[in-house]
Amino acid sequence: MCAEQGNLKWTLMLLILEGVLCSAWNVEYRQQHICAVRGSSAIIPCSFTYPDKEFVESVKWGHERHDIFNGPFLYDSSSDHDKRSQRFQYIGDKKHNCSLKIHQVEHNDTGRFVFRFITTGDKFSGRSGSTLKIVDLNISITKHGGNKTVKEGDSVNLTCINSCDDGKPSAFNWFKNGQSINEGPVVYLRNMSSTNSGNYTCSLNSHSGTTSEVMRIDVEYSPKNTSVSVTPSAVVDPGNNVTLICSSHGNPPVENYTWFKIHSNNITAVSHQAEYNFRSISQGDDGQYLCTATNEHGSHNSSVVTLNVRAHNKRRILIIISALHCCVAVSLIAIAVAAIRRFWKKRSTSPETDCEVESQNAIYVNLPAFDSSQKQERSLCEPELVYATVNINTKRKTDMVQQMDSHDDGDASVIYSTVSRTQPLKPSYTEP
Repeated sequence: MCAEQGNLKWTLMLLILEGVLCSAWNVEYRQQHICAVRGSSAIIPCSFTYPDKEFVESVKWGHERHDIFNGPFLYDSSSDHDKRSQRFQYIGDKKHNCSLKIHQVEHNDTGRFVFRFITTGDKFSGRSGSTLKIVDLNISITKHGGNKTVKEGDSVNLTCINSCDDGKPSAFNWFKNGQSINEGPVVYLRNMSSTNSGNYTCSLNSHSGTTSEVMRIDVEYSPKNTSVSVTPSAVVDPGNNVTLICSSHGNPPVENYTWFKIHSNNITAVSHQAEYNFRSISQGDDGQYLCTATNEHGSHNSSVVTLNVRAHNKRRILIIISALHCCVAVSLIAIAVAAIRRFWKKRSTSPETDCEVESQNAIYVNLPAFDSSQKQERSLCEPELVYATVNINTKRKTDMVQQMDSHDDGDASVIYSTVSRTQPLKPSYTEP
């Protein structure tokens, strides 16, 4: 009995000694579970102990995806691995602080991290480790009334959600199309219009790299800025081609168009296309037109456009006037030509011209004149001279000569003579 009691005492003493010895080697993870937003930095707080007689030679951090005893390690003070991966920073020491900081955490960092150290006499790993959870920031949208479609005039709340918060609100920044617009967990959009459409994101105020997924806001609205254009012109001649074009802005885009023609107090639908084409336009197409653009949220009318088709009688008047201008011009030219011809004809038949022509063809001959009443015994030394002019006219003929020519075609010329008596002069002779 005494022996049994002695063995029990030795057993208890051994257990106490083993507990004391084991407690000298320890790794304590002060946070068993850590949550971090993707893109932010996470710290795993850690401390370790070992016997006083030991000296730490190296420290290592590993991940459960790999062998926690043999690596590969995320951080190893005994190698240059830490220089190849700057995201994992050892912020502890080789005494008792073994904390690790992870920069710009990613989703593949999720899991258990384990610390291991080596002393001059032994090795030890804290197998329990710390588990890291990575989340994204999310945006929730709350619309006041109606369905989920956001349309002009609605009010909307956008809330940035960090699922890592444990009752501690985070500070957020809000962005629209990459531009900062607000701070705080919620953005309030009131009486929305098309200007509120865009891409919204949020991020942690302390980490700009923690951008949430994009929330697209697309504000729908009825057609607006409806306008009409005419190609090629609103004033046309009959028979030409004309196109009326209707355009409008809406969300969703406008797909329904209707063209109307205004008759006095009546309006008649004439087309259901964005373009209304006139092939060989006629006088009956003359008048006022407008178009209506429609989508699921409403309709909008354009301004009125007037087509002016020129009348046929106006066109005929223009043609007649043009023809009269041509006739007058031709008549004036004909009159001018006739006047010029008459002028030259008259000039060619004038006496001055005849005399001039005839004088150019005259041959003067001095012949002695004989008087039957005088005696022939008169000396030739004292003759009475008679001047005769012989005119050979080859230029033109008188009416009488023309009549004579009709009877005698063989006579090619006529000789005219003029004989005049002059006072006695000294004898003079000219060669014929």
